[in-house]
Amino acid sequence: MPEGDTVLQTAKRLRTALADQILTRSDLRVPRFATADLTGRTVLDTVSRGKHLLTRIEGGLTLHSHLRMDGAWRVYAPGERWRGGPAHQIRAVLSTADPTAVGYRLPLLELLRTVDEEKAVGHLGPDLLGPDWDPDTALRNLLAAPARPLGEALLDQRNLAGIGNIYKAELCFLARATPWLPIGDLPVPTAVRLVTTAKQLLEANRDRPVRTTTGSRARGYGPAEQLWVYGRTHRPCLRCGAAIRTADQDTRPTYWCPHCQSGPTP
Repeated sequence: MPEGDTVLQTAKRLRTALADQILTRSDLRVPRFATADLTGRTVLDTVSRGKHLLTRIEGGLTLHSHLRMDGAWRVYAPGERWRGGPAHQIRAVLSTADPTAVGYRLPLLELLRTVDEEKAVGHLGPDLLGPDWDPDTALRNLLAAPARPLGEALLDQRNLAGIGNIYKAELCFLARATPWLPIGDLPVPTAVRLVTTAKQLLEANRDRPVRTTTGSRARGYGPAEQLWVYGRTHRPCLRCGAAIRTADQDTRPTYWCPHCQSGPTP
């Protein structure tokens, strides 16, 4: 699933391609909005809110989309072959006189009034990459259910918005806690650092084409060492050398170091 930094980059690409452009074609391939025609309207902006994308269009309309596991928006120049997947996976086409944006495999696509955006994203916690970021609120949200496993609490977008499965595993490693540790068992200073670190990691990667969480310790490392634990099953921990382990948490694979991280495991 795309993380908040990836969604922010997608919003920037859509903004660069479509903002201030008049739509020459619109095709929303979902039953509820299949007859909607945005042709002739000007695209005003695209912004991200956590993992949600909001494309604002002249006339007080917003196209709301979510990428979830494998959705994607691609931008193509005139005459360029569309390469995002087979035609039956296309859910949206927004064309201008120059670029065309194509949405593939979008599990959520809806057209709503811009004044109603909060109905779609108002449930989200503070956005790690947004103007509403508030670390104190994020910390309170996380600690409101102290018995909840740390990994699940980090993934809950109602607590703080933007963390996906990769950052979940990396943040647990940096907190030296397994993803199954009840979040209330974290010492308060560790929980405070966790929120601060989450913000630092997403900010550091907001413009990077390749995500890295290992920072200065990764100098000289290859691509396989850009992350501390995620995707590194059976490889040596970059900190202690122990073999990284993996198991499912809430149907998603998660990764941890059995030596560096303390707490319950499956």
